[in-house]
Amino acid sequence: MNPHDSDPAAVLWDMDGTLIDSEPYWIAAEKALATRFGVVWTDEDGLGLVGRSLPDSAQILAARGIALAPTQIIDFLVASVADDMTRRVPWQDDARRLLDEVVSAGIPCALVTMSYTRLAEAFQARVPEAFQVVVAGDEVERGKPDPEAYLLAARRLGVDITECVAIEDSRSGVRSAAASGAHTLAVRRLTALEEIDGVSRVRSLERVDLGTLRSIRAGVVIDELEDAAELS
Repeated sequence: MNPHDSDPAAVLWDMDGTLIDSEPYWIAAEKALATRFGVVWTDEDGLGLVGRSLPDSAQILAARGIALAPTQIIDFLVASVADDMTRRVPWQDDARRLLDEVVSAGIPCALVTMSYTRLAEAFQARVPEAFQVVVAGDEVERGKPDPEAYLLAARRLGVDITECVAIEDSRSGVRSAAASGAHTLAVRRLTALEEIDGVSRVRSLERVDLGTLRSIRAGVVIDELEDAAELS
């Protein structure tokens, strides 16, 4: 048997939180905007937006008292985070190692993010060999937790979504990936992860390798958080 027959057809990666520790950039931008309008915005508020689409986040910020149109809010957030990313891309070291292993094995990868094209392409430029496909938040009608972005990534790659492994870190992202039919691996970052039937959950990607992804692709479910009271 070919030792690579068990490889996923593709690995589909979330960006913010999963591959890069950019959520603090987003929260800092939200706080700066809130301060301008005299709105109290806490780290906990920011964590509540993790994984949401930018239009959803903008609506929430506007409802809290930021007197700008949603498109203006989005423009401010994207520009602020892009500026931060220009100075430093904050890799998640465990994800970078796994990404390098997957790319070295010749497995196609897609970046599936709710960040807009400007940010996704800036990140892709740092690792041009890694991603054959990028799906950004401004390319889809329905953001995560809807599965549209993952289904679009699989179509662009020309692969069966049910033969792919998706790696996510937020509740909305995990729900999106799982609803698409992809074998889903949820990594615990900033927010708690609910238990979803068929979804693997790990505390980090430190012990995840290509063999792990092959097992998940084959239907094995790994759960390192089953005793961790994730929703408490």
